[in-house]
Formats: sequence, structure tokens, C-alpha cells
Amino acid sequence: MAAENSTDALVAAGVRTYVPNYAPKPVVFDHGEGSRLWDVDGREYIDLGTGISVNSFGHGHPGLIEAVTTQAGRLLHASNLYYVESTVRLAEELVEATFAERVFFCNSGAEANEAAIKIVRRHASEAGRGPEEREIITFEGSFHGRTLATVTATAQPKYHEGFEPLPGGFTYCPFNDPEALEAAVGERTCAVMLEPVQGEGGVTPARQGFLRHIQDLCRRHEALLVLDEIQSGMGRTGKFFAYEWEAGIEPDVVTMAKALAGGLPMGAVLVGERASGALTVGTHGSTFGGNPVAAAAARVAVRLAGSADLLANVARQGDAFRLFLNRINAELGLFREVRGRGLILGAELAEAYEGKAGALVDACADEGVIVLVAGPSVLRLLPPLNISDEDTGEAASRMERAFRAFAAG
Repeated sequence: MAAENSTDALVAAGVRTYVPNYAPKPVVFDHGEGSRLWDVDGREYIDLGTGISVNSFGHGHPGLIEAVTTQAGRLLHASNLYYVESTVRLAEELVEATFAERVFFCNSGAEANEAAIKIVRRHASEAGRGPEEREIITFEGSFHGRTLATVTATAQPKYHEGFEPLPGGFTYCPFNDPEALEAAVGERTCAVMLEPVQGEGGVTPARQGFLRHIQDLCRRHEALLVLDEIQSGMGRTGKFFAYEWEAGIEPDVVTMAKALAGGLPMGAVLVGERASGALTVGTHGSTFGGNPVAAAAARVAVRLAGSADLLANVARQGDAFRLFLNRINAELGLFREVRGRGLILGAELAEAYEGKAGALVDACADEGVIVLVAGPSVLRLLPPLNISDEDTGEAASRMERAFRAFAAG
């Protein structure tokens, strides 16, 4: 039995049975606690990837475990034909804590963005606008999901290849370019959709004032402002939502997922007053959306993400990681730029190392640190929001060894 559960056996079984759309590392994780993971061979890692910003409160959080086990012992599923307390309470708490008038629950970020696309187009239809006046503007470098609509909204051609013909009605604009956006928005535009911090596109934040400019254009042209906070929300930047770093922003739609249920699949669309009635009975749905167990976990996660102590920790640990990256870069010259906010950080490789972010990830793994990429030339860090000073310091020490080995070639 032990041989059947070895790393080699499990990896071989995965290679044999998985559809080959992923390229997993030959590591099999077994359990985690706090900021640390252990594989089936007993090797320990400090997790600075958090399942791509999903395990934002670390592994084995007692509040999440208690909520999940308690709800699982009562009811796993009932469908949206009925009400369930944990889902109703979560909706109430999200409305009370945010701009939203109403909430739609689903299972993932792609589904949340798909629903947002339908909401803004349905809103335009209800306002008497024809199909040619339901254009959605998105931005180069964006990532909004893998369904046909959301991959089309993702303005990166590499994700489109082989899936044509793509749905129509999307226009792409350079990110952080107010003049280009002003030229693009017009009578055909029903919404502008963007990430306040582009994640897969290289961890690139919107420049100060850009969101306000977009909002002003949307109001002028009676379009809706849609913010994709799937990766940047839930306290990741040091505020509950990343858009809150710019004063005066009042979105019409915000999408959430990843950390929303602390490790369980859940997405949500928060809808403000202007579009709160766009989806009427029968216009959209999700069999598992608002699952009671995921909702119970999300109630805990939402409270954690809004905690002043946790948000202060995000700021402090984000500063510590940025200080480390800048210090080691001053010596080794690995990076062209370190950017991001809070605990979503990207380090873009210098020209001499372009395209080698994957190799740097492997070097970090060899030292027992899990980090990610955001494209072939950007190292991405998404540590747990509650990471301790001790684990941040140990992660920096391990990464420094990895960086030195990588630079030595």
C-alpha cells in the first residue's frame, strides 16, 4: 500500500489519468498547517502561493474547519429552489459590508465573471439598447477566466488560440492608458471590466486616478463599472477590496472567488443598485451556487478578511517581503521591477533573465518555498494573509539561497 501512495506512483497515476491541460510539479501534497505544507515524503515547504490566492488564511485554520465540519454534519446541499441559513446569512453579511444591494453565488471566478457579463448585457437590454450597444471593454494583460466568454474578455491572445470563433462584443484597451480608454468608450459601450491589480498579467496595479477616470467615463456614457476582485479582494492588498485604495470609487458590479470560502469552491457577484434587478427568474443559475458548506466557510473567511488586525498584518508582511526583494535585488540585479500591493507582489525579471521565471520557481522549491509565476518573466508571491513574522523571515532566508543559486547559474 505504501508503494501505491508514493510520490512516483501518484504522479504516474495523475499523468496517466488527467486530461493534459496542466503541467503539475512532481510533488504530492499531503497536509498543511498555517503557512506550511508537507508532501507525502514528509518534506516541508513554506507556502507563498496559497493555491493561487485561495488559502489566504493558511492551512487548517480552526475557524474554517469548525464551520465546515459543523455544516457538513447538518446539510451538504439543498439547491437554490430553497433557502438555507448559512447562504442567506452570508448574503446578508456581504451586503452589509459592501456597496452591494444583492448577491449572486456560484462556484468559481470564471463563473462569477460569466455572470457579470450576463448582468451588464441584460441591464443594457432592459434599458432598450440593442445587441450592437452591448460592447464590453476589457484591458490588455487581463485575465478573467477560461469559459468562452471570460477567455474572450481576457485580452491575451495566447489564451484564445485554438478556441475560435470567440464570442463577439468585446473591445480591448491598453491598461493604465486614460487617453486610449477615452477614445474607446462610446455609445456602444455597456460596461468596462477590469482587475484593480492585474494578476496573471504580471501583478500590475491600476495607477492612482485610473479607476476614477474609468468611473467618470462609465457614468458619462451610461455604462457599468465591473471590477474583478477575484485575486485582489478579500484583504489581499491590505483593504477588503483593492479598489478601496482609490477614494470615491463606487462600482456597479464586483466579482469575488478564490479566498472567498477559505479553500472551498465558491464565487460571488456583488451587484449595486443600478443593475440589482437585471437577472430575473430563469435568466441565470447555478446548481451548486451558494452551497451551504462553502457558505459556512465563507462567513468565517469574510470576517477574517475584514479584521483590522489581519489587514495590518498584510501591510506589515507585505513591506517585509518588498524590503527583502529590493535588498537582494540591489546585490544580485535579478529584477527589473518589484511591484504590487500588500501581499500580492510581482518581481519582473531583468533582461538577462527574461523568460526564466519558471526556473526561479523551481530553485525556490528546492529550498522549500512555494512561489508562483505571472507569465514567463514575473515571479509572483501570494503569501497567507496571516503569515507570521517568523515564517516571513524563514521564507526570505530560503528564497535568498534560491536566488543566489539561480544567479550563479
